[in-house]
Amino acid sequence: MSPQTTIQHHSAYSRTARVIHWSMALLILSTIPVGFLMVQEGLARSLQNALFIYHKNVGVLLLVLIAVRIAYRFAVPPPPLPDQMPAWQAKAAGLSHIALYALMLIMPVAGYIRVKAGGFPIETLDALGIGSPVTRSDEIAEIAKTVHYYGALALTAVVALHIFAAAHHGLIRRDGIFSRMWSPKDSAGG
Repeated sequence: MSPQTTIQHHSAYSRTARVIHWSMALLILSTIPVGFLMVQEGLARSLQNALFIYHKNVGVLLLVLIAVRIAYRFAVPPPPLPDQMPAWQAKAAGLSHIALYALMLIMPVAGYIRVKAGGFPIETLDALGIGSPVTRSDEIAEIAKTVHYYGALALTAVVALHIFAAAHHGLIRRDGIFSRMWSPKDSAGG
């Protein structure tokens, strides 16, 4: 049995964890460029509006998904890292996952506060009649905007690092780390 098969068999993430992970990955990888693009000058107003609507509403969906993901992670802890992984890589993986989770929570919260404190709609929530606990405040909106902007830069960097590490394990080392989350075969149900 190859090391990759052994790792995959003993420590693959569950189907539920993989679905949440890849759903969030696709949404995050779409909202990052949309977020940077939507604030560029010279865009047609209709395009800019569509980008803002997409970004705000996907942000709400991501906030729900990260709450589900955190709850699921506490209920079903991730599989342990393989024993043969160097300690520094295990530490780096742990720190990068903490950063990812923190930023995945901070970003939609800061975005929500920025939008609502700025007096703007979040169309899905407004259509559902969900009120806002955030009061109108230009000062709060500006602070949240700054947090969201720098959070976006940090999230972009951490996501890039995460993708690089996954590609390194999946394409270069071929040590089974990547297949723990990718595995199209459901070796770990639930």
